[in-house]
Amino acid sequence: MKPAAQAGFVSLDIVVSRYWLAHADVPELPHRLAVGWSGGADSTALLLALKQLGHDVQAWHVDHAWRDSSEQEAESLSEKASAWAIPFLSARLQMPSGKNREAEARKGRLAQFQNWQRQGGITTLCLGQHRQDQAETVCMRLLQGAGAGGCRGMSHQRQFGDLRIVRPLLHVSVQDLKQALLKAGIEWFEDPSNSDLSIWRNRIRHQLFPAMQQVGIAPDDLFLRWQRQADVLMQRIDDLVNDLWRRKVECDHGRITLPWSVWLACSAPVRARLLQRMVNCLHGGAATPGRRHIELVELWTQKNARGGLDLSRCRLYRRKGSLHLQSTRAALAGCDSSVI
Repeated sequence: MKPAAQAGFVSLDIVVSRYWLAHADVPELPHRLAVGWSGGADSTALLLALKQLGHDVQAWHVDHAWRDSSEQEAESLSEKASAWAIPFLSARLQMPSGKNREAEARKGRLAQFQNWQRQGGITTLCLGQHRQDQAETVCMRLLQGAGAGGCRGMSHQRQFGDLRIVRPLLHVSVQDLKQALLKAGIEWFEDPSNSDLSIWRNRIRHQLFPAMQQVGIAPDDLFLRWQRQADVLMQRIDDLVNDLWRRKVECDHGRITLPWSVWLACSAPVRARLLQRMVNCLHGGAATPGRRHIELVELWTQKNARGGLDLSRCRLYRRKGSLHLQSTRAALAGCDSSVI
């Protein structure tokens, strides 16, 4: 049983709050910001730690309409935020209609966060994912067959248009977050969907990881070691891609060109990253080829690039000793030599 919340009581241990948010991996945070608040232990601890340290913080809550009780839960969070003197914004989305409701929910949630950013001018949103979430993400991506890029896990910060999303708690365990809330007498909400074993992440959390622990394997340590190794490997690949981009790549009027011999001499992981960079350059930061397109391009390359390939909004082809990626929709969008 979790202790009942005390009205107006928001004091976490100041030393703990500073330890969480002064960590070397935490990006610099502005005075005015928002927290994506589900009411769970992680986002509640983050919300109160930021307020404890003097930030002008808002709570942004997105109700995905997955449960009949979610409207009452949002009302309860509104009351709690009011007692804590924290501005609270809430929106209820339509029930997802497709097969992948998690992906639809993420898309709708991000769109709502961007709406609030435009309306209120807050440019930094903090999310409460923690150390175990990161380990589960790396494990899930490995099982999905992701390469080193995917196994870097969740980034500490990422830019979506004018909204910067920061995850300050990736180094903190969920046990530490819950312990701090228990010590302060602060209640949190346990989402029933976290026990739904039809969701892959929950099967990893409740079945795979406990089974590993029973045979003496610490899953968090294992997958976070691979995450750090993947991060180092991808940095080396990015360095190679950046060097090729500066020396060999030409961008002009919706087309990107590089020598075919250069493309062919690259390793498959470098070609995959270079392709991502090329598509990103053509269509902006949110555009990136998926694994299916990367595998298709690699097979096409190994077959000496006969004909051409239609990718998403662009066409890849070989002509006169050069490889070309041609936009089929829009002119080149903001091409530069920055790192993706």
